[in-house]
Amino acid sequence: MKLVSDWRDAWRWFSVHALALAGVLPGAWEALPQRWQDVVPVGWVATAAAVTAALGIYGRLVDQGKKP
Repeated sequence: MKLVSDWRDAWRWFSVHALALAGVLPGAWEALPQRWQDVVPVGWVATAAAVTAALGIYGRLVDQGKKP
């Protein structure tokens, strides 16, 4: 296993953004006040994280090309 050749540009990739968001969503939900958590069902948070992770995987599979 080794790093991709353009690993320094990883912060620009859609897949990195999506997977970072998928990782942050559950923690952000936990940080909400309890009364807000009562309004937003935990199932929605789990679904949003799963969909965002799926988009991250999609972003890794699609050639995003080099941007000038």
